[in-house]
Amino acid sequence: MSASGGTRAIVAALGANLAIAVSKFVAFAFSGSSSMLAEGVHSLADSGNQALLLVGGKKAQREATPQHPFGYGRERYIYAFLVSIVLFSVGGMFAIYEGYEKIKHPHEIEHWYWPVGVLVFAIIAESFSFRTAIKESNPLRGTLSWTEFVRRAKAPELPVVLLEDLGALVGLILALGGVGLALLTGDGVWDGIGTVCIGVLLVLIALVLAAETKSLLLGEAAGPDDVQKIEAALVDGDTVPRIIHMRTLHLGPEELLVAAKIAVRHDDSATDVATAINAAEARIRQAVPIARVIYLEPDIYSETEAAKGADPDATPGGPAQPSADH
Repeated sequence: MSASGGTRAIVAALGANLAIAVSKFVAFAFSGSSSMLAEGVHSLADSGNQALLLVGGKKAQREATPQHPFGYGRERYIYAFLVSIVLFSVGGMFAIYEGYEKIKHPHEIEHWYWPVGVLVFAIIAESFSFRTAIKESNPLRGTLSWTEFVRRAKAPELPVVLLEDLGALVGLILALGGVGLALLTGDGVWDGIGTVCIGVLLVLIALVLAAETKSLLLGEAAGPDDVQKIEAALVDGDTVPRIIHMRTLHLGPEELLVAAKIAVRHDDSATDVATAINAAEARIRQAVPIARVIYLEPDIYSETEAAKGADPDATPGGPAQPSADH
């Protein structure tokens, strides 16, 4: 994915959330609405989350070291996972607790125009942020559905911002509904119910984010399209007649490791094999530029050896099949 596209979406979301957080806390101070307090904490947590994503992106750019020879690309996954924890604890659990307290001890909302006005402003600002995230995601999403895009994306920033903004918009609608019902009925319990609904929504989004980023942290293979390109580039039918088995691993969103055992002809000299490997590496990098770390092991093809290294779902002796997306 384009790192600049993810950064633009993060900055847009950060600016919107900071402005919204201030307005929500002001509205809470004047109205006493628990929905406003929960939404203010939610926006503050979202702002912190976007800051975490920016920090993770910066740290991931560090050069490789002897202690970390494959670099720091996975820092982006770690910080995205921290986002899910913050969203769950600071956003979701706090909102559930605040809503529960409001249901137990309801009170009438004062100065109703403050929460209503702030919610309308927040919906407009969040819509702008959500629109930016959608615009930056569309070129990368291609023909994938939004669910598939979130599940398959190797760069965590855009899926995180998309889910956060979607959750924020739905949460604002829930808050507006809770405040509206509390004003219409004169019963502050509805404000508390709206707050609890916001908390449950944030917890669900946090769990989805945690599951997706956990899979990235564990290490995912290249996507099916990239695997096919690598296989096509690797086998030239002459110096590399076939792949015995192959593995791919994302070292970061924009860095891919390729390890493969390739078949060579039994009468090739060491010079022929070295030349074939160098040419194969060049073809792979041209086909898939993010394949920056490539290890190729030459061998004489054997059905037995191929079966030992093949994926469980692969045909013995055939190219390795890509692992399922998270």
